[in-house]
Amino acid sequence: MNGLLSQLSRLSCLRATLLATSAIALLGSPVAAQQPTPAQIEQAMSTPGGANAIRQRIRTSGLTPEQIRQRLKAAGYSETLLDQYLSSASDTSRVAVSDSVLNAVTSLGIVDREEIAARESGLSATSMVEAPAITPAKERTKIFGLEVFRGSTSQFQPDIAGPVDANYRVGPRDVLALIITGGVETSYSLEVSREGFIVIPQVGQVFVANLTLEQVQDVLFRRLRSVYSGIGRDANASTHFYVTVVKLRTNQVFVIGEAAAPASYQVSSVGTILTALYGAGGPSDIGSLRRVELRRNGSVTSTLDVYDYLIRGDASKDARLESGDIIFVPAHGPRVEVVGEVLRPAIYELKSGETLNDLIGMAGGFTSIAGRRRVLVSRILPPAERVTAGGRDRTVLDINSDDLSTGFGPAVPLVDGDRVEIFEIASRVRNSISVLGAVWNPGSQGFEAGMRLSEALRRAGGVRPEVKDALIDRLQSDQTRRSLRAEFVDTLGTLAEDMVLQEDDTVRVYATTDFRPDRYIAISGAVQKDGRYPWREGLTLRDLVHEAGGFEDGAYLVHAEVARLPESRRPGELARTIAVPLDSGYLLERGLDGKYVGPPGVSVTSGQRPDFVLAPYDNVLILRQPEWLLERRVTINGEVRFPGTYALTSKQERMSSLIKRAGGLLPTAYPEAAAFVRSSRGVGRVGFDLRGVLADSTSRDNLILEPGDTLSVPRFVPTVQVSGAVNSPIAVAHVEGKRFKYYIDAAGGDNYLADLDRAYVRQPNGIVEPYKNRMFPIPDGNPRPLPGAEVFVPEKDPNDRKDWTAIIGSVAQVTASIVAIIVVVTR
Repeated sequence: MNGLLSQLSRLSCLRATLLATSAIALLGSPVAAQQPTPAQIEQAMSTPGGANAIRQRIRTSGLTPEQIRQRLKAAGYSETLLDQYLSSASDTSRVAVSDSVLNAVTSLGIVDREEIAARESGLSATSMVEAPAITPAKERTKIFGLEVFRGSTSQFQPDIAGPVDANYRVGPRDVLALIITGGVETSYSLEVSREGFIVIPQVGQVFVANLTLEQVQDVLFRRLRSVYSGIGRDANASTHFYVTVVKLRTNQVFVIGEAAAPASYQVSSVGTILTALYGAGGPSDIGSLRRVELRRNGSVTSTLDVYDYLIRGDASKDARLESGDIIFVPAHGPRVEVVGEVLRPAIYELKSGETLNDLIGMAGGFTSIAGRRRVLVSRILPPAERVTAGGRDRTVLDINSDDLSTGFGPAVPLVDGDRVEIFEIASRVRNSISVLGAVWNPGSQGFEAGMRLSEALRRAGGVRPEVKDALIDRLQSDQTRRSLRAEFVDTLGTLAEDMVLQEDDTVRVYATTDFRPDRYIAISGAVQKDGRYPWREGLTLRDLVHEAGGFEDGAYLVHAEVARLPESRRPGELARTIAVPLDSGYLLERGLDGKYVGPPGVSVTSGQRPDFVLAPYDNVLILRQPEWLLERRVTINGEVRFPGTYALTSKQERMSSLIKRAGGLLPTAYPEAAAFVRSSRGVGRVGFDLRGVLADSTSRDNLILEPGDTLSVPRFVPTVQVSGAVNSPIAVAHVEGKRFKYYIDAAGGDNYLADLDRAYVRQPNGIVEPYKNRMFPIPDGNPRPLPGAEVFVPEKDPNDRKDWTAIIGSVAQVTASIVAIIVVVTR
C-alpha cells in the first residue's frame, strides 16, 4: 500500500512539473518542449496504444506470468487481471486500458503513467511519430531513405525498461535494482538523485552519476563488503549481489534544421541520433540524410550518414544522446536520380567524391535483365555554360565501359540534377525455335545447327492424329519473312520432305479440324436452357433435349418442329420444317412404378418412337400447350366473409365471381369505398362502382381480373376529409345531400392561395369528380361527396399568382398620367 501511495505521490509531482515546463516553454523557449498535460496522460492511457505499451513493458520486465500473478495477489488485485496482456495469442490492438489495470501495473513498478502517455500521445521521440504528409509539387521518383521515417514503426525505439550494456553511464532519474542473495536475502529499488547518488539502507550514500554500469558494480562491491562480510564475486562466496537498471531516465534533446517536425523531444537515455531523428519524422524533402550532425556544448561531436545504416546496416556512428543535445539536419547535398534496371530506382544524395560506380552500388546494383553495355546520363548544364548554349540547357552523356559488365560501372563524376538511366536487354531470344499447333507439347525449343523439322516435332511430343500439314515462318537476313510448306504423308507425322530448320523459325502444325467450321444446333421454346449447342455426328433430338435440361412445365409433347437448311437452296427458300413426334422417353423423371411421368400439364404419350438424328444448323422448337398457364392469383380483403388470396379459375373470371367465392360482403361493409388496385403494368388504383357490380353482373365496372389484382372492402366511414389550401384542414362529419362548398366552408373556407378551378372530390370508390366554378346563368359543377370521400383544394401555381401590389401601382401610374394629360389639354 505504501508503495502505491508513493507512486501516486510521484505521479502528482511529475504532473505539476510537466505543467510548469509546458508553461515556461510556451512563454519563452524558441523550440517548445512538447510535454503531456494531465488530460493528455489520461486520454493516452485510455487508448489501444496504451494497451500495446503495457504489453511490451510486461514482456521486457523479466517476470514470468506466474510471478506477475503472485505479485497481483499480494497487492490485493485479481490474479487474472493482466492475463490478456500475458498471452501471446491474445490481441490488445483494440483494448482500452481500464483504471484498475493502470493502477495495478503502476503499483507493481512495471510501467509509469507519464512515460506511457508521452509515448502514445506522440510527445516523445521514442513514440511512433508519423511525419506530416508532404505532397510533392509533381509526381517523381521517390527520395531514397525518407520512406523509412514516414511510417509508424518501432525499429528505432529503444527499450526504456532495460537491460543495458556494461558501458551504459548512469545518471539522475535512473532507477537501479540491487539484489543481494545468499547469506542475506534482500532487494532494493534505488533511484539516482539529481545530485547523482543513491541511498542504500545500512550502507548510505553512494555516488554513481556518470559512472558506467560496470564501474557502479565495482563501487558497490567495495561499499557493500564493508557491511556484508560474506559478500564476494567468486563462486565460493556466501553472499552475492547483482545490480541492473530497471528504469531509464529521459533526456530532452532538440531536433532542428530541415526535419519533418523540428521540435524538442524527450528521449530515453539509451536513445541515439536515429531515435530522435525518427521521432521528428526524419528529414524533410529538402533535408540531408548524409550529414546529420550531433551538436553538444556548442560543437559538432558526431556526424551520422544515414545511408551507412540503411544500405550497409552500419550503426557504429549512431551516437548515444545526452540531455541538451542538438540534432541538426542540414539541407541536402547533390542529388542524382537513377531509373531503369537497378534494384532500387530512386533519388540518391551524393557526398563529395562519389561517382557513377557508387550510385549504382547504392541502388543495389543491376537487375538480371540490365543491358550493362551503356548508361545514359541526362545532365543540366552549369550556369556558366547555359549562356552560350543557345537555349539548349541540357545535355546527354552516353557512357560505354567494360566496367558496366564486370562491376557497377566506371568512376564517372556526377553533378547535382543528373538523371542516370539503365537500359533493359533486348527481348529477342537467341538459339530458339517455336513449334505450335497440332502437337502434344507446343512451345519454344532450343535450336542446334543442322536441326531438322522431324526432330523439332519429336521434341514437341509428336503430331496429333488429325494432322494435315505445316508451315514454317522464317526470318531472313534482310528481316523479311518467308513461308515454307511441309506436307505429311500419314497421320503419324511422316514428312514428305524433312527440312533443315534455322534459328528463329516458327513451325505451325495444322490439323483438319482447324479448317472445319464450328457447327452447331439450336433449341428454343419450352425447355429449361435454350440456346446453341455444338453439333456432333449422330446427335439426336432426345440427346439435345437432355442437354437443354429437359422440358419446362406446359411443354407440348406431341411433336416438335425442326427447321432445317434446304438441300436445293431454291431462290427465296430459307429453311424447311419437319414435325418430329415426341413421346414419354423425352422426359427425365420416372414415377414410383418406373414409368415416365411428366411435369404438371405436360401431355405424356405412350411408347417410344425412334430417335430423330439432327443435322448441322438444325433449329428445334419445343411448342407449348395452347392456353396453358401456371396458377394466377388475386387477393380480396376487408369486410368479406372469407378474405384471402384466390386462384383464378379462368382467364375471363370477373370481380363479381371473386366476391361470390369469398362469401359475399359482411353487413359492416361499405361498397362505395371499395378500392381496386391493379399492380400489372403500373396501373395502380382503378375507380369503379362496387354496388353497381353487385346489383348487375353485366355492369361495365365488373372488371375481368388479372394476376396480382387486389380488392379491398372497408368498413363504413362517416366523415369527409377536407385538405389542401383551406384555412383548417380537417375531417368533417358527413351530412346527407350536402355538396362540395358545404365541406369547404366547414373547414374554414379556402385561403388566399386556393385554386378552386382545380379543386376536386375523390369519392370513396376512387372516382374523381372535379369542381366547376361557372359563370351565370350556368350552375356550378358542385359534386356531392359521399361518406369517406376526400375534398381537396390545390394551391395556385406560383408562376400564375398575380402581384396585386404591382398591378395597383401600375394602374395608379396610368391614372396619374391620364389626369395630367387632361389638365394640360383643358388649360
